[in-house]
Amino acid sequence: MARHVRKGDMVIVTAGNNRGTVGEVLEVITDSDRVIVKGVNIRTKNLRRSQTRPQGGQVKQEMPIHISNVSPVVDGKPSRVRFVTKPDGSKVRVATRGGKELHTLHKARGKAKA
Repeated sequence: MARHVRKGDMVIVTAGNNRGTVGEVLEVITDSDRVIVKGVNIRTKNLRRSQTRPQGGQVKQEMPIHISNVSPVVDGKPSRVRFVTKPDGSKVRVATRGGKELHTLHKARGKAKA
């Protein structure tokens, strides 16, 4: 299944506690259809005391959210994504809102010599 977001995209959260938050995709987890977005779904993890950390401590880190709850941002608004194959054979992701090209998936492919 084609993913509508990729690592490095600016996305807006469309559902959940962080609805309306804009952030960058740090990682796409394809097994479970989840993404980690910078500054979204932050949880506090308590660390046990050890020899390396005698005091223990707390770490705040972003946790994954489902990929269906984010959309790429175009002009400050969420947009759906289309996949378009150009006449030269290259395939690109295009935002439905405004028709802006988001990313080239692969370049034009040369014809095989027979």
